[in-house]
Amino acid sequence: MKRYLHSTFAALLGLALANCAQSPQQQVSVGATKGVGTVNWPSEDTPSRFVGLISMKAQHAPPFLGVPETNFYCLRSFVDRQTGETRHQLYVSDSYSGAERRWSAARDETGHALRFVEISRNQITCDVGCSYAEEFAADIPENELRANPQGLKVTFTDSSGAEKTIIISGSQIAAQLAAIDGRQSLTSPPASPHQ
Repeated sequence: MKRYLHSTFAALLGLALANCAQSPQQQVSVGATKGVGTVNWPSEDTPSRFVGLISMKAQHAPPFLGVPETNFYCLRSFVDRQTGETRHQLYVSDSYSGAERRWSAARDETGHALRFVEISRNQITCDVGCSYAEEFAADIPENELRANPQGLKVTFTDSSGAEKTIIISGSQIAAQLAAIDGRQSLTSPPASPHQ
């Protein structure tokens, strides 16, 4: 039975993990320790108008049923190649057993509401008790990331009022912003010379 649960969970997670997957793309590392400061840029030949920058994953809870790559979070930034506008998110993958949580809200450490993004909610199995996998995110304004170089706490609330607080470290924020700044300086038009 446990083998069935592991294989079912692994299959469902395969799709879910693509959201924060690390691929062999250009990497930018800023003071990285244990991979926390590494972020990936897609190659230049990506035909999309929008480019996603994904930080390294960090655990917010032990891996679910011992399955690697579960119960993690990462920073994601989306850059519009035409306008240079950037949006940032704290992405969370949460797998658990018991009552369904239904994460539905987010706020920063000052109590300011952040835009909550529900990405997916899946029932893994209910053979011996129920297990679920949820993916969700909170939009974080860039000025809030820049104003908190020491780190930032984001608290998520579920349908029952229970909370989960994710701490984004200062090194994660620094690496993400350095990669964004470096990328924008590479794509910015050169300054016109003054006469």
